Amino acid sequence: MIKGFYAAASAMVTGMQRQMVLTHNIDNLDTPGFKQILTSMDEFITTPVSNTSPFASNPELPAILQSRGFNKISRLGDLGLGVMTGEETTDFTEGAVQVTNRELDVAVLGNGFFRIQTAAGERYTKDGRFIKDGNGVLKTADGNEVLAEGGGTITLPKGDISIDEQGQISVNGKNVAKLGIAYFADPSTSLTRDGENTFTGTGASTDLSKVTVRQYALESSNVDLTQVMTQMIQTSRAYEAAQRLVQQQDSLLGQSINTLGKF
Repeated sequence: MIKGFYAAASAMVTGMQRQMVLTHNIDNLDTPGFKQILTSMDEFITTPVSNTSPFASNPELPAILQSRGFNKISRLGDLGLGVMTGEETTDFTEGAVQVTNRELDVAVLGNGFFRIQTAAGERYTKDGRFIKDGNGVLKTADGNEVLAEGGGTITLPKGDISIDEQGQISVNGKNVAKLGIAYFADPSTSLTRDGENTFTGTGASTDLSKVTVRQYALESSNVDLTQVMTQMIQTSRAYEAAQRLVQQQDSLLGQSINTLGKF
C-alpha cells in the first residue's frame, strides 16, 4: 500500500517539473533563437516480483512434486515504484526566419552560433537582436558584447550598415569587421545550455561553409505552441490521476488502521 503512495507521489512531482519546463518553453515562444527544452521520464525504482511457493522450504516435499517445480521460486518480473524526470535536453532544430527590415537584426542559419562575451566568459547564441551602444560597440539586446571573427569587440562608425552572407560587416561600403561565428557539426553533443538563451560549448569549427548569415531577419523560437499545449494537457491529466490515486491510497490506509484497531 505504501508503495502505491510512492508511485503516485513521484508521478505528481514529475508532472509538476514537466509543467515548469513546458511553461518555460511557452514563455520563450517569441524569443528569437530560443531552442526549446525537452524532458523525458525515467522509471524511479523497480523491485523484483516473485511467485513464492509455500513448499519452497519444505525438505519433505515428495519427489514427484519437487520434480514439477513446487519447491521453486519463479521470477515474475519487476514492479515499478514510480517515475522521475529524466535528463533535460535541447532541441536544436532550426526556427523559422522572420524578416524584420531592421539593419541590426541578424539571423545565422545552419548550425552556426554568434560568439558573444558575457560576464561569465565567451558564450554562443542564436539571438541576433543587435544594438550599438553610445560608443558604437555592437552588443546583444541583453547588453553582451558581440565578438569579431578574431575575438575582441566590434565598433561601428555612423553610416549605413551592411552584413553579407559570410558575416562581413561594412559601413558606407567600407569593410569594418566580421561577425564571430562558431559552427558545431552536432550542437546536441557539443553545446550545454548556460542561461536563458546562451550556451557553452566545445569543438567549435571555423569552417562556415554550411552557415549563412541574413541581415534584416531573425531566427524565430522553435517552440511549437500547439505541441506544447497538447503536452501540457496530457501532463495535467496525468497529475490529476496521480492525485486521485494518492487520495484513494490514503482512504485505504485509513480503513486498514481503523480495522486493525478493532482487534
